[in-house]
Amino acid sequence: MDKIIIRGLEISAKHGVHDFEKVRPQRFIFDVNISFNCRAAAKSDNVNDTINYSSACCLIEEITLNNTFNLIEKLAYTCAYALMNAFSAESVSITLYKPDAPVKQKFSTVGVSVEVKREKVFLSLGSNLGDRRAYLNSAIQKLGETKGVALKKVSSFYENPPYGGVAKGDFINCAAGIETFLSPAELLEEIHRIESECQRVREKRWDDRTLDIDIIFYGDKIINTENLTIPHADYKNRKFVLAPLAEIAPYLCDPRTGEKIIDILKRV
Repeated sequence: MDKIIIRGLEISAKHGVHDFEKVRPQRFIFDVNISFNCRAAAKSDNVNDTINYSSACCLIEEITLNNTFNLIEKLAYTCAYALMNAFSAESVSITLYKPDAPVKQKFSTVGVSVEVKREKVFLSLGSNLGDRRAYLNSAIQKLGETKGVALKKVSSFYENPPYGGVAKGDFINCAAGIETFLSPAELLEEIHRIESECQRVREKRWDDRTLDIDIIFYGDKIINTENLTIPHADYKNRKFVLAPLAEIAPYLCDPRTGEKIIDILKRV
């Protein structure tokens, strides 16, 4: 992937854990890589077809000067997210140096490197309480309005019996394909927010609910934590997940096995 490169962008600002760092400016130096397809710009020779270096530098400067953060990690990620939002970048990596950091030992600089990447993510949505279609449509709209999320595809709605032996009412299910540079944990937080805004109540597992959104795939990542399992642990047994997903991404592959969704659906 082509890259827009910025090196040694120096800005004097007030960031740090200590009180005096929030009063007395010190140097912060940015090295930035913005992954971006430059072929259109190479063909047209037009600045409107690329990422303007000056605009990117001004955005970083605005964030650095108009905020006060304790940690350079926060500053680096804030700048990276802003660049991803502002430009059609595939990824942004930032190395942020703090050469005047209040460290007793002799050193040339300290810093942090962060990277933010746009990923293709597939979600399963379901509702079996109240106006089921209205809840699903509201969730789809809210996903599209979430900062850092771009809604790409939505399947048809499918009527299905309840799953898991607890819920009583029939579900309406669909699948959504999005692109996001939010981390899996950050995306899960946004999903929980949307579920809450759609009156989701969490009392009993697999109980009736106004809205349920599951992350089925997040790029080719394999994640097993206390709060999140990706690919979804039980999706292969759920026709109500597989059928909508096969509609919008039939040749999507499970990163663990390489199996295509369309082939997994045939076995269910």
